Formats: sequence, C-alpha cells, structure tokens
Amino acid sequence: MFLYFNFMGIYNSVIFDLVKDKPEQLNELLKAYQKAIDINIISSITTKTGKILYVNDKFCKVSKYTREELIGQDHRIVNSGYHPKSFFAEMWKTLESGQSWHDEIKNKAKDGSIYWVDTVIIPIFINEGKTTFYLSLRTVITEKKIAEQEREEYTNKLREMLQMTSHEVRAPLARCLGLLTLLQNDENLTDEEMREIIAHISSSALELDTFISELTTFMNVLETKYKHSGT
Repeated sequence: MFLYFNFMGIYNSVIFDLVKDKPEQLNELLKAYQKAIDINIISSITTKTGKILYVNDKFCKVSKYTREELIGQDHRIVNSGYHPKSFFAEMWKTLESGQSWHDEIKNKAKDGSIYWVDTVIIPIFINEGKTTFYLSLRTVITEKKIAEQEREEYTNKLREMLQMTSHEVRAPLARCLGLLTLLQNDENLTDEEMREIIAHISSSALELDTFISELTTFMNVLETKYKHSGT
C-alpha cells in the first residue's frame, strides 16, 4: 500500500516518464524512493477519521513509540498540548474540504521529550473521488525552532535592556544637566551651595558609571550565551 501511494506521488514526474515502460526499473525506482522517504521523512497513513494504518521507521525512532503502539491509534498519541483545539479544527476543516494542509506542529515523544515537525497532510482519493486515506509527511525541525526561540529571547532581552537603559541613563543625566545649568546661570550661589551641587553631579556621574559597568557585564553574558547557542 505504501509503495502504491508513493507511486501516485511521482506519477507525473519526469523520472516516471522515463521508466514507465520498464517495470523492473520502475520497481527499483519505487524502492529507492521509499528508502529515501524512510531515511529522511516521518511518514504515516491514516483512515479518513485519523486512525493510524501505517508508520515508517523514522516515525517510530523520533516518537519513541513502537509500531505496535502506534497502529490503531491517532496522532493525538504524540499531541504535546501546545496547540489550541482551534489549530487542529482548522486542519481537519481543510482536509475534509479535499485540500492538502501544511504547518509546523510541536509534538511530544513517549519519553516526554518535545520535537517539532514541518507537516504536510495530503488527502488520497480512491473511491469515486472521495477521501479514503490521508498521507502525512513530516520533517524534523526541532533545531530550527529552538534557534527561533533563542533569537526571540535574545530580542526580548535586548528590548528589556533598551528600556532599562532609557530609565537608568536619562534620570542621572537629566540631574547632571540641570545642576550644570544652575551652576552656569546662578551667579549668587554660595561656596557651600556650589560644593553641594558638585557633589550631586559627582554622585550622578558615579551612578552612570556603575550602570555602564553593569550593562557591559550584562551584554557580555548575553553575547556569550547566544554565541554558544548559535543564535
């Protein structure tokens, strides 16, 4: 059955046109095609109600379930709970309309580990044009999703840093500027008042220096973390 569906998938390909009159070559082509799928892609076939009829070795390897544990179940067995019900409701709505569906899904393996898959589900029409089966093809994109999450975290950290910088720098800087303006424009300041103003300016400058030092440390930690993660 699996070879049949793969055969349908390449029916109009240039390669098939080259071997269509050579059954022995077509058979080898289909075997090679299936082998490539099994090595690189998670594949499964379900009934139109979602009951699993077939899974390949890649599916078992990634999900950590045996073939016997998967056959007869539906894909809720690997549901991570991450996506809202509306996500899958939209998926079924698309499939039941006879269209293919494509999106990224966060799944959970038997041992509780999480993995992401780029998923394509294709309706298979056999009985008078009615959907009979669904063929699912998935590629693992966990590393890509982790990198995306780390980039998002990095961006959020930078945003937090900018907000913090705006607050921590502007306040002492505004004090310094105000006090300097006072020194420049008020000729009647006493020596005591001048010493007090200078002390406030020094305090604000020290506050700025301390913040810059903390900011440098923060940036070094952030850069080291995301440089090692490949972000």
